[in-house]
Amino acid sequence: MSVTTLPHDPTRKQAHRKRRLSRPIDMAFSALGIGLAALVLWRIFNWAVLNAVWISPDGTSKVCRGISGACWAVIDVRWRLILFGLFPFEEQWRSSLACLVIVIVAILSCLPRFWRAPRLAGLWIAGFVAFYVLMAGGIFGLTSVAPEKWGGLTLTVFIYAAGMLIGMPTAIGLALLRRSTMPVIAKITGLFIDGIRSLPLITILFTAALIMPFVLPPWLLGDKIWRVVIGFSLFFAAYEAENIRSGIQALPAGQEEAAKALGLTYWQRTTRIVLPQAFRNALPPTINQFVISFKETSLIVIIGFFDVMASGKAAFGTGDWSFAWVEVYVFVALIYFVFVFSLSRYGAYLERRLRVGQH
Repeated sequence: MSVTTLPHDPTRKQAHRKRRLSRPIDMAFSALGIGLAALVLWRIFNWAVLNAVWISPDGTSKVCRGISGACWAVIDVRWRLILFGLFPFEEQWRSSLACLVIVIVAILSCLPRFWRAPRLAGLWIAGFVAFYVLMAGGIFGLTSVAPEKWGGLTLTVFIYAAGMLIGMPTAIGLALLRRSTMPVIAKITGLFIDGIRSLPLITILFTAALIMPFVLPPWLLGDKIWRVVIGFSLFFAAYEAENIRSGIQALPAGQEEAAKALGLTYWQRTTRIVLPQAFRNALPPTINQFVISFKETSLIVIIGFFDVMASGKAAFGTGDWSFAWVEVYVFVALIYFVFVFSLSRYGAYLERRLRVGQH
């Protein structure tokens, strides 16, 4: 039985759309929707901009009493607490410089000249070491600052950068081990990945921060922040390993067979043929995983870390600014939006550059 497919007729489609929109009820609903959207946008603009208070000359909330708009003065007074948390006031320039280092490293990573594994790995390792030295101190004449005093946006950036730096090579190793020709290794790796993926991230973080001290000997515990970073990295690696494995399985089998016929070793086939194409195939889900992981850093507040969410809550936690919680959370949301939107746009740029999904 054959099915006849009607030819595509753009003229008929445009005429049908025009006929639908020309009906009075369609026009009425369209006008109503546009009117409601305009009203909502105007009210938001009126609250956030026109009737808002932006600064507090005396550092108190008196300037916001009786106003009908937003009190952005809380950001003017408490922005240091939101961005730097408990980091010593006189050393906050180090925290700012550390974040700037990560931003510069991220920008350099966008340049094609760094799109080689050794260069990209070296760039991020050097950037992370500089970040950690600036935050921790203890050398080069910098005052030592314990991780317990880190906080705000810098702590969020630290946990995210450390998690990705440790998690990505771990994900590559897990993906390759799961595709091993030795059944025992492949099955054990598969059980490990599926076990991590079956647990909520908060369970892993809670175990790393609070349960491990009761299980491990003192010499193996390390600092609490590093246990959390390792747990965060394993969670990311388990999900990213499946993305990479899907990219590998999408490759035609003939490519690896041809490489074997040419006499290439396993590592030559993997690093020069398999992984570059696998990353290209897995680029969309990989970018999505990076975006999700950045947002998941907010969960560390539950285990007692003073990240940007906790810092934001502390900014309006006093009675003087308790009414300004909406403004603080809008500011924190804007911070997350800038990071996540930048990651998304960079991912879209890579897809266009590498022509992912195009034939």
